Parts: sequence; structure tokens; C-alpha cells
Amino acid sequence: MQKHLQKAQDTLASGTLYIVATPIGNLADITLRALAVLQKADLICAEDTRVSAQLLSAYGIQAKLVSVREHNEQQMAGKIIAALASGQIVAQISDAGTPAVCDPGAKLVARVREAGYPTVPVVGASAVMGALSVAGIAEPNFYFHGFLPPKSSERAKLFAAWQTADYPIIAFETPHRIADTLNDMAAVLPQRHIMLAREISKTFETFLTGSVSEIQAALAADSNQSRGEMVLVIHPAPPQKRDALPEAAQNVMRILASELPTKQAAELAARITGENKKALYNLALE
Repeated sequence: MQKHLQKAQDTLASGTLYIVATPIGNLADITLRALAVLQKADLICAEDTRVSAQLLSAYGIQAKLVSVREHNEQQMAGKIIAALASGQIVAQISDAGTPAVCDPGAKLVARVREAGYPTVPVVGASAVMGALSVAGIAEPNFYFHGFLPPKSSERAKLFAAWQTADYPIIAFETPHRIADTLNDMAAVLPQRHIMLAREISKTFETFLTGSVSEIQAALAADSNQSRGEMVLVIHPAPPQKRDALPEAAQNVMRILASELPTKQAAELAARITGENKKALYNLALE
């Protein structure tokens, strides 16, 4: 292990900002490369220095921590760029997971790149991919929405737009809004199969699956299921029964499929004809 840790450190470049993913719960979910960067970094930008100090302490890492939060990100960018200009190695971490994805970091990355310095991702634990991997969904495409809107009316509009979505949708939700969100979902997507992933990789990790009403019943039966970090996975809409594709759409698909890969042909044919992409894809397979 030490050999690989050293090898990772040897590849680090000065004047570079490393965007480091940290564990979302279980401290063991950190990569050797992340540890290598954090050990060697001259400066570590943290969302909350107190939280990050606990992580570093757990691995015996002593480093200079500076607070880079949503409210001071633009202000701190100049100082970080100056550190990079002097040849320092800088790491950016958030309280959990990957910086700049529903967390501070994107503005800093943009400023650093504009200044001409490299930004390098150090990948790691992901609540999105973790939830999707145990949802039992075979679809190759998915949509990540981030946090759902706080207002009921805005959530209702989203759910209405997702009624015919033939791909899975992943979203974050907070404990104090989950009951209202499920109520809004029940009104628009009552039969949709969903999964509520809670406290991924932590002590009380749970995965609840079923219809919206079944998830509501599970939360009503156990108040603990309404606590902690939450990821909602909305399964794709069931295939819609419909008549055969119009002859014009079939002709478009046949022409495109003769010149393009099937998936690309189906996507383009759907855009041209307004017909269902899956139906066009299946036509080509047949």
C-alpha cells in the first residue's frame, strides 16, 4: 500500500489545484490517491475547516486549512491563484463527497482555469452513483437533478415533466422536506417505482424501494427513516402502449439506421419526428 501511496505522490504537480472527493460517510471510503494529495498539499481549501480537520486527523494528516465556502469563494479565489503561482500544491475538499457538485468549488475551479492553472479531479465516493448502483436499473442513461426545489408548486411542475421520462432520475432531498415531497410525488407519479436511499455508507444506511405510497408507509411506520442524508431514485416510466409508429417516422428511422449507429439514429429520428426514441430503436433492432 505504501508503494502505491508514494507512487501517487510522485505524480503530483506543483501549481495545480486538485479537486478531491472525500468519504460521504464511512471514513474507509477514501482513495489512496486522495490521501496522497492531502498529505502533500501545501494548502487545503475546505467547506468547513472543523469538519475537514476531523477527517485529516483520522488519517494523521497535518495541513494548512483555509475556509472556502459559497459566500467567500470568489474572494478566496485570488489567494488560491497566488498560492498556485508560487508553485504550491492546493487541494479543494468539501464536507463530504465531491466539491463543486451541489457543493462549493465550481467558482474557484472556473477562476483557477481562467488564470491558466490546471485543475485535476481526484475521484471517490459518490452518493449519486452509489444509489444508482443498487437501484436495479439497467438503463444506460440517467438524469441527475441535484436538490429538489423547496416549494411544492415547483416540485409538482418537475414531477409533471418527468411523467413520461424513460430514464431514471436521481435527486437529493432533505429530511424536513421528504414527507411533503412524497405527497407531491404521489399526486403526480402515484404508480412510479422509486427508491429512497438514506445515510449511504453510514451506520444507519437503508434503501427503501416500492411505489410512492409504500415509501410513505415505511416512513410513517418508522420516524428514523425520515432522518439523515437522502437520495431519491425515480425509476423510468413504464413503456407506453401505443399504435405502430407512423410510416413517415419508420422511413426516417430506416434511412438514418442505414448510415448511423442504431442508438444515434434513434436519438436523431426522435428529434426529427417527435416519436418515442425507444420505439424507434426497437424498430431498428427488428
